[in-house]
Amino acid sequence: MNIQIFGTNKCFDTKKAMRYFKERGIKYQFIDLKEKGLSKGEYQKVKQAVGGLDNMLNENAKDRDALALIKYIAEEDRDEKVLENQQVLKTPIVRNGQQATVGYVPDVWKGWS
Repeated sequence: MNIQIFGTNKCFDTKKAMRYFKERGIKYQFIDLKEKGLSKGEYQKVKQAVGGLDNMLNENAKDRDALALIKYIAEEDRDEKVLENQQVLKTPIVRNGQQATVGYVPDVWKGWS
């Protein structure tokens, strides 16, 4: 397994996800979205794996303006805006190769091997 956890140090669910993998002795790489963020390719793979952008957006994001803009701009411009404003994404984003999840979902992670 090649686990990547995208999130922030302040996010409670991100901390729980890191603890989940640590307790099971599974190595992971933590990427702080405030420092680095998802690359365009990573973002596209996660979006495809979780069934689209709507499943990735955090309805309770602090940046309400960015969230509203992303929801109402043209479809073809959305991805670029999300990459510029990654704080609107739900965290943690956990990747394992082609598989990915958004949020804290240990039931899905159990099935990864």
